[in-house]
Amino acid sequence: MDIRHVTVSGAGLMGTQIAMQAAIHGYEVVCYDISGAQLEKARAFSEEWFVKRVAAGKMTAEAADESQGRLTFSSALQASAERADLIIDAVPDILSIKRNSLAALDQYAPARCIYASNSSYIVSSRFCDAVRDPSKVLNVHFFNPALVMKIVEVVRGPHVSQETFDTAFAFVKSIGKTPVAIEKEIYGFCVNRIFSALTREACYLVDAGVASPEDIDTAVKGALGHAMGPLETLDMTGLDLEYAVYMERFRASGNIADLPAACLTEHYARGEYGRKSGKGFYNYK
Repeated sequence: MDIRHVTVSGAGLMGTQIAMQAAIHGYEVVCYDISGAQLEKARAFSEEWFVKRVAAGKMTAEAADESQGRLTFSSALQASAERADLIIDAVPDILSIKRNSLAALDQYAPARCIYASNSSYIVSSRFCDAVRDPSKVLNVHFFNPALVMKIVEVVRGPHVSQETFDTAFAFVKSIGKTPVAIEKEIYGFCVNRIFSALTREACYLVDAGVASPEDIDTAVKGALGHAMGPLETLDMTGLDLEYAVYMERFRASGNIADLPAACLTEHYARGEYGRKSGKGFYNYK
């Protein structure tokens, strides 16, 4: 299937960067969100990023102008969906939000449209029936920051057609990323299952008073060779997102073991979401 027009649903940091990455690589892209304020924030981030790339000599002014010319920001649902060959879902990782968002877009999207969810944990078989053709829905999971990280997980759910999988896999390659085929659906896919095990243990050590966040991260980086410690990484990706992931899993399972760690809950309750808010496990102000 030929992809020409891409719509990214959700103008948060991930959605904005995914939209920019696709525009840089020649696709006509609409970044859609119901919030006008969020769209303005996304537009400002995009404009500033391109200015900095040109100033640093990493992109020509002409290439930056062409990329920005292919990228639009919109709160108009029908106009954002009606030409889309591919819709990338980048709304919060909450099942009800994903289902409602996809169903709304599917009212106006062409029958050929593929839906690629950037969900970090929730498998697409849990929301694929929100659209007319579930065989066109799959997980295509980018990593933060999406403009930098090369790996993208492409997940072959039991409902996903071969054409859908192949098209999504080829699209990921076409925007300069390295697709990794996940052959079976599993909660958290590959990378986040491993990362969650690491961060859960790190949070346990904080809650138990075994070591400080700084010493935990120092130990992991120095002894395991990681570029960033697990708690530093949580601050970068967003403690609010991590909290929402755990709560969504708890709602599905009812198992108290799936609740977020105490330290994570405390930061969330105080509005300390990491870098984005200026404070998390570390102070960035």
